[in-house]
Amino acid sequence: MTSEDFIPAALRRLWGISESSRLGRPAVLDVNLVVAAAVEIADRDGLGGVTLPKVAKSLGFTGMSLYRYVGSKDELLTLMADSALGVPPDMDTDDWREGLRGWAFAQRAVFQRRPWLTRVPASGPPSGPNQIAWMEAALAIMSRTRLDWAHKVGVLSLISGYVVQSVRQYSELAEGRAEGQGQADAEREYGRALVRLVEPERFPETARLFSSTLFEAPPSDTPDAAIADADFSLGLELILDGVAVRIEGEGPDS
Repeated sequence: MTSEDFIPAALRRLWGISESSRLGRPAVLDVNLVVAAAVEIADRDGLGGVTLPKVAKSLGFTGMSLYRYVGSKDELLTLMADSALGVPPDMDTDDWREGLRGWAFAQRAVFQRRPWLTRVPASGPPSGPNQIAWMEAALAIMSRTRLDWAHKVGVLSLISGYVVQSVRQYSELAEGRAEGQGQADAEREYGRALVRLVEPERFPETARLFSSTLFEAPPSDTPDAAIADADFSLGLELILDGVAVRIEGEGPDS
């Protein structure tokens, strides 16, 4: 019995560890072809468009035949998510803050290209080779700090969760806007409507918020992407400020 015998079949497939054919003849398909076809459908039709019958049909097979290569629809989603994530860019830097900022923006760029990734149900901690590669990149950046393992994992989870939620929220808000309406116009209409509804006696601080200039539209030539970048950066810097406080407090005697 080898060490691979202790690895669940789903993880072996996720890591590309080949299995011998049970029928004793060469397989016509393989996991990589199935996953690539599923990712192509998701890129075109969104996550909701991915079904085993549709993936099988795109490959010229029946839906039942795919169970030889993926154990379930949930496993297919896990395989798709890891494949579509890809590997992180090189982010070698001595500045942990710059490194984590770059890591967050790089991961955000992947999710922006493939927003369906933010809708893949979380089935557990990172376990695929590409997910582990992103984890390794973040841990390498934080290796120059005095954070312990628990705090490093906490920071990684916090930032990656923020990235996913930010992209998903932006995508959902964009889908909900009127056709042709930009983010600036939508925010301005929101602020102007709520300022008439929010009573200062009942919601004093919220009324002050809507009476401020926060929801006034930026210059008309400001693209939605620039507004989204600014919003994302604001939240990310707040997170990194908190990480900085923790790092500065992690002395030998703390």
